[in-house]
Amino acid sequence: MTTAVPVTHAASFPGERPVTMEVVREHNLTAFEWDRIVAMLGRKPTLTELGVFSALWSEHCSYKHSKPVLKRFPTTGPQVIQGPGENAGVLRLPNGWAVAFKIESHNHPSAVEPYQGAATGVGGILRDVFTMGARPVAVLNSLRFGPLTEPRNRYLFAGVVRGVGDYGNCIGVPTLGGEVGFAPGYSGNPLVNAMCVGILREADLATARAHGVGNVLLNVGAKTGRDGIHGASFASEELSEKSEARRPQVQVGDPFTEKLLLEASLELITSKLIVAIQDMGAAGLTSSSAEMAARGGVGVELDTGLVPTREPGMTPYEILLSESQERMLVVAEPHQVAAIQAVCRKWELEATDIGRVTDDGLFRVKHDGLTVVEIPGQPLVDDCPIYTPEAREAPAAAARRKAKPTQPPRAGVDEALEALLDTPSIASKRWVYEQYDSTVQASTMLGPGGDAGVFRVGTEPFALAVSVDCNNRLVALDPYEGGKATVAEAARNVACTGAEPLGVTDCLNFGNPEKPEVFFQFIEACRGISDACRAFGTPVTGGNVSFYNESPTGAVDPTPTIGMVGLLRRAEDRVPSHFRAIGDRIVIVGGSEGALGGSAYWAELCDFFGGAGPTVDLDHEARLQQFLVAVAAARLVRSAHDCSEGGLAVALAEAAIGGPYADRGFGAIVDLRSYAPALHAVQALYGEDHGRVVLSVAPAALPGLRALLTRHGLQGYLAGEVQEPGGDLQIVLPDSVHRWPIDRLRSVYDDAIPRRMREVVSDRAEA
Repeated sequence: MTTAVPVTHAASFPGERPVTMEVVREHNLTAFEWDRIVAMLGRKPTLTELGVFSALWSEHCSYKHSKPVLKRFPTTGPQVIQGPGENAGVLRLPNGWAVAFKIESHNHPSAVEPYQGAATGVGGILRDVFTMGARPVAVLNSLRFGPLTEPRNRYLFAGVVRGVGDYGNCIGVPTLGGEVGFAPGYSGNPLVNAMCVGILREADLATARAHGVGNVLLNVGAKTGRDGIHGASFASEELSEKSEARRPQVQVGDPFTEKLLLEASLELITSKLIVAIQDMGAAGLTSSSAEMAARGGVGVELDTGLVPTREPGMTPYEILLSESQERMLVVAEPHQVAAIQAVCRKWELEATDIGRVTDDGLFRVKHDGLTVVEIPGQPLVDDCPIYTPEAREAPAAAARRKAKPTQPPRAGVDEALEALLDTPSIASKRWVYEQYDSTVQASTMLGPGGDAGVFRVGTEPFALAVSVDCNNRLVALDPYEGGKATVAEAARNVACTGAEPLGVTDCLNFGNPEKPEVFFQFIEACRGISDACRAFGTPVTGGNVSFYNESPTGAVDPTPTIGMVGLLRRAEDRVPSHFRAIGDRIVIVGGSEGALGGSAYWAELCDFFGGAGPTVDLDHEARLQQFLVAVAAARLVRSAHDCSEGGLAVALAEAAIGGPYADRGFGAIVDLRSYAPALHAVQALYGEDHGRVVLSVAPAALPGLRALLTRHGLQGYLAGEVQEPGGDLQIVLPDSVHRWPIDRLRSVYDDAIPRRMREVVSDRAEA
């Protein structure tokens, strides 16, 4: 604990409530934290100071339950330019280029106001990337909702998708991919995770580290209003019956102002006019100014009376804690202010002088000459209490791994494939991504609907592949193995396009960390993520922890979402996910043990969650990634698709169904008699073993493919052949033959979500 630093100059702003323990509790601060604040200041805080501590010491800003665990992640490597600690991570690319990327959550706001909650989540992650000096070139999202049988969930789903689409479409950044899942645990707790990827010249990298005593602090962008006050604190508590009253604390986005702010910020950075820049995100002006000062080891003095506001009579408390969107804090040398303001005027924005960098280490705020905040800056940011809760697996979770279904499946082996393709979590997400612009900026090479999105970097010969993934059932079943599996699937999806996985960003969505069973899930999932990232050489460059995703209906499934970026050295080598030519051979790489534990088959056909889930062989996964990169570079495969949720039958069906805008899918005949001779038909078709991909290969390329399989120590199985469009998917097993018309599978797959969403118009009124 930091030694007390007496500061006595702060005074209550006229009309502020006196600070009582009831007020302290209203600010989500504990008695222990209150004592720490008083000791730090050498006096009781003012209400405005209490608001500052409440924001910066919230879970959302301080990571007070997760910081020691996150330190175990691998964060360095030859490709890492900027790791955790800045607005976004940055990795090195060829020819002087770099990629900045990050994923963050906007879960609680989206639960009470889905459209604006999702829209401002996209706006915030865009700002995190362009403050690094990177132009945003791709957005991805990971969304989770309760079952679409419930009107409230359909309302939330529709609002979130519309919010994501409208903001990204208006600002002109393509949405290249993502995932959408549905499960009962998300009914009261939707998850909205947004990822942004941006491109920059390495020489133009900007940071959010204030320095230079006497340098000016400039408020750039939109005016400050009363929206979003205590947004960081709201994100650090469980949802309850009263959460709907927090609707005014959800920010309102303006993508057109964001576009202007983006262009102005990039011009300021590339023109070398500024010292540092930081997004006013969670906790607004408070976090941006205090964190910039702490990073630079300096103090700051703000005058909230100078901050442009859109509502009269705003108090310093409100101005400091507002989370109004589309705002930046810039540090600049005094002689550059006029030039900065000229750039901002060109983009129809204001740049207002609101403070100075100081040498006394204090976070000081004045308003109309009255000092209302005076706090030691470094302790304010770095000396929040760190908690290490008890971590203990729930006995029910351990018992669940030993259980097996007690009810027979509701459909036969053949009908099960249609049932799985009709499951919203597996079915086509075309209803979602058709609301997004995936081609704006004209760099998209592989859009939504495949394993990963791929886009070209300018006029360079190389491209990037991006993906987000998490199988929440596997994490809930076994957090360690599930954490490994999440990284492995994200890397596998990127590698299927031919790209080498480079690095990850994570959004760790969990329940209340003060509950031993939740904290156990968190630390074990992080251990699995860490081990997988080390095995694959994909460091964690940053991300977000979102705790307290609980409501009266319970906690979410643990959902550690992984965003992966990969490098495709020759853009023309990209590999799509779907079959492309009659006569191509179908090759399965990776074996099967028929693992049904935690599978979609048991969940959807038997209404059962449990069993021993599949384990991840990290060495095999690493070799599989290297193999996929090699066969793409040698142009030996026409398509590659990973096997994941739903197992091999679903993977084959998806590859045969074809891309979302293909005229028809291809038929295929697949003989698995030698591939899985000892497995029951359900295990062979729907088991979810890891480390498998389905390839389609021109016959002439088979010798080269076999040579690369041998070189990488992998087993490949020549399973079948792509047939004429509109035919059947036929799978031959040792004791049975199964046949499905491709047109029928395609219809079920494409219509699963639209069919459920046709009632959403009437749902809005009911919700």
